[in-house]
Amino acid sequence: MAEQSPGAVYEAYFMRTPLQLLSGMGMRRLVAFRVDEKGVLLGGAPARYASQTAFVPWAHITSVVVWHLRTAGPATPYIGVARTPGAPPLPGANSRLTPEEAAELAPHVEYDLFLASRPITSWRFDPRRLQAAVDAFHPATPVLAYTQRAG
Repeated sequence: MAEQSPGAVYEAYFMRTPLQLLSGMGMRRLVAFRVDEKGVLLGGAPARYASQTAFVPWAHITSVVVWHLRTAGPATPYIGVARTPGAPPLPGANSRLTPEEAAELAPHVEYDLFLASRPITSWRFDPRRLQAAVDAFHPATPVLAYTQRAG
């Protein structure tokens, strides 16, 4: 593990919305994504936060990957972790997708990475802070960006 500097932790929060208050969650800050000395936290969707949040320790991470899901509208950015073979399944919104369904949605993304990813929506992503945190806590882990060719 590399020597850490104060403030090296990268933590991003979901924007607070009135829906949080109405759904009984109050106005507490929900972590959307976090990189620290232990690993990476992938926050669940705010409406299902507790059941979809997943923590992945550095020992199971081979890379951190930013990628885009292209649909009929604008592409949605995602962030995830590629994991070692045999790593335990993670909870999340995509956990019930089959490999075939995931390949149809994002043919450029490996199935396990698809399942270990979260959309970058309703929170601010800072690629420089991400890289700095990964460099501080686990410099052997690459931060990658996947692209998808049109058509």
